[in-house]
Amino acid sequence: MGRLIVNVPVNDVECDEIFGFLQKKEKRVRPEDDQNFGDAYTFVAIERNTKLVLNFALGKRNQATTDIFIEGLRHATARQRFQITTDGFAPYRSAIVNTLEDRADFAQLTKVYRATPEGERRYSPAEIVSTEVVPICGDPDPERICTSIVERQNLTMRMQIRRLTRLTNGFSRKWENLWAALCLHFAYYNFCRVHKSLRVTPAMQAGITDRIWDIGELAGQLALVHS
Repeated sequence: MGRLIVNVPVNDVECDEIFGFLQKKEKRVRPEDDQNFGDAYTFVAIERNTKLVLNFALGKRNQATTDIFIEGLRHATARQRFQITTDGFAPYRSAIVNTLEDRADFAQLTKVYRATPEGERRYSPAEIVSTEVVPICGDPDPERICTSIVERQNLTMRMQIRRLTRLTNGFSRKWENLWAALCLHFAYYNFCRVHKSLRVTPAMQAGITDRIWDIGELAGQLALVHS
C-alpha cells in the first residue's frame, strides 16, 4: 500500500482510531513488560467516496502515533485541496495543522454519549445524545463533516480480524503478528474485496488498478515487497 497508494486525488477523508490490546490490558502492564504491551490502537484514514483506506498506523493513542499516521496520510494524498474530518481526539489538531494545512480543510466531530447502566456498559454501545462540530483550519463544508464511513470500517475490522473481536481470547500476543494481520486485512480490503455499494474494489474506484486482484496476485505483491 505504501508503494501503490501515493499521490491519490481525494475529496473527503475521514479518520478514526479503533481500540485493541497486545498481550494484556493496559491496567495490567508492569514497568518491566515490553513497551508495546497494553493498548494498541489502529488509526485509519479512509476516502469517503471511493472507500479506499489511504493509510493506517498502529500504536498507543498519543501524539507520537498520531503524527506518524498523519505523515503517512500526506504521502498517500495528492496536493489538491480536500476536506478531512476526525473525532475530537486532541492530538489530531497539531498533527493535521502542521502537516496538511496546505491542502486540507479540517474539522472535528465530537460525539457526547449518555452514561449506560452498569449492567449494560460492557456489552452495549453508549447512546449518543449530541454532537459538536469544531472547524479547525481552512474552510470545511458543514454538509461534508462526517465520520460515518470510517466508523463503519471499524465494524468491518472487528468482523474480519479475529485479533480485534471483543470479549474473546483471540487477541494478539506479539506486535509483529498484529501488524501483519492489519497489513493483510487492509491490502485485501483495498485490492481484492468488492465493495457492495461500489461493485468494484476501492482501489479500482480510485483508479489505482483496473482489475480485482485475487489472493495469488496479492501474495505475489507481498513477496515482491519482502524480496
